[in-house]
Amino acid sequence: MKVGDSASLTRRYTSEDIAAFASLAGVAPETIRDVPEPLIGALFSYLLGVELPGSGTNYLKQELTFAVPVPLDASVTANVAITRLRPDKHLCDLATTLTDADGRTLATGRALVLVKDVDAAIEA
Repeated sequence: MKVGDSASLTRRYTSEDIAAFASLAGVAPETIRDVPEPLIGALFSYLLGVELPGSGTNYLKQELTFAVPVPLDASVTANVAITRLRPDKHLCDLATTLTDADGRTLATGRALVLVKDVDAAIEA
């Protein structure tokens, strides 16, 4: 693991996804016009816990700023990239971005995670 490493995931949220989310949230699905922001945040959670840094990652902080609402049925790509490693504290800072199929930025942010054995994973 080193500064500059990245991982991404492309997903499309459908009306069925929104219906499932609405059921869990206790709201009427017809009141949801765009992809709810917690579903976008979940893409980054997945990437951090499964891809980069991966297993053993504990979320400490996430910031996301949305430039525009994310429309239903749009293909979106979530990306995380390591911006800083602090092995003495087992911390990893990452930039987070969400883009559409045309490469337009929909959301940007950062994440701070605690990683087990981050010092052993750093490449020289």
